[in-house]
Amino acid sequence: MSKTVASAAEAVADITPGSSLAVGGFGLSGIPDLLIEALAEQGAEDLEVFSNNCGVDGIGLGLLLDLGRIRRVTASYVGENKEFARQYLSGELEVELTPQGTLAERLRAGGSGIPAFYTPAGVGTPVAQGGLPWRYGQEGNVLVASPAKEVREFHGRRYVLEEGIRADFSLVHARLGDTDGNLVFNKATMNFNPLAAMAGRICIAQVEELVEPGAIDPAEVHLPGIYVQRIVHTGPQTKHIEKRTVREDAA
Repeated sequence: MSKTVASAAEAVADITPGSSLAVGGFGLSGIPDLLIEALAEQGAEDLEVFSNNCGVDGIGLGLLLDLGRIRRVTASYVGENKEFARQYLSGELEVELTPQGTLAERLRAGGSGIPAFYTPAGVGTPVAQGGLPWRYGQEGNVLVASPAKEVREFHGRRYVLEEGIRADFSLVHARLGDTDGNLVFNKATMNFNPLAAMAGRICIAQVEELVEPGAIDPAEVHLPGIYVQRIVHTGPQTKHIEKRTVREDAA
């Protein structure tokens, strides 16, 4: 049965207020921009987002932030998004900052049916000991802080227990896909897209090129279609530059 959906709007139509989303991309590389735009138009709010970062002001997840649609973010860094930083520091947004590799593995683990795992990343720091500010008050006081996590020793080394992530939906971008949902990612878009896709109970993929089953060599598939429930053909993606840097004129 084909998993294709006619439009991005149709693909995200049943994302309800309060839903959790795992979203692919790194900075502005490989973000599911058209799915995010469709979700902004759809109007769902009070969203919880798991993503490496939150786009930039007005682009990607930054669009949903600007509209006040996101309640909580689990990410590895704030990036170039000034509105993200403002909402976090003013107490409008709850933010769980986590080591980047840990976030990647939490997504992969959740998608693989692994509820939790031990990692050395964060041992001996507030990541494991607790106390990281999750939500600030309007006066700059900490209203919600991260809890302490279990730490165990294996073979003479300490590890902290991290939980896998499962989200209601995942939104991802791929260069190529077939109607069965098999996906191929282009270069750096391999970053968080496959992991986010795995973590969502319903994965929605936007693809630049859509082909029939069998057109993709199985050996070239980066993410098998078993992880993808909906796929929408969006065409070539508009490339955005997160931070433009140019050389000074030699003259």
